[in-house]
Amino acid sequence: MTIILASADTPAGHAARDFAIDEARRRGADLIVFPVDGSTPDISGFGYDRVTLENADGRSKDAVGDLIDATNRSEVEAVVVGVKRRSPAGKIFLGSSAQQIILEAAVPVISVKPAT
Repeated sequence: MTIILASADTPAGHAARDFAIDEARRRGADLIVFPVDGSTPDISGFGYDRVTLENADGRSKDAVGDLIDATNRSEVEAVVVGVKRRSPAGKIFLGSSAQQIILEAAVPVISVKPAT
């Protein structure tokens, strides 16, 4: 089985990365790191040997859409995404990328907040 990490170089993205690595270990799953912010994470420092990097199609302008498409693969069992802490009024909108993933992914989405 496989878990997809919606990777971003932000505090929320780092919290999601740490959670996704732990969750992949716990489940004995492969981990696909899918950057949604244009960054290129160094997966060699993840400390987990079942990690691969997958980028959006070079012709695509929508990395989040490509990640959502990847959730339709039969081996994918979950997506991990980082979300920012929000005020009660701000919780209406999680952020366009996180919100789109949560609403449109074909598998369960685990949202992770950074520690305070």
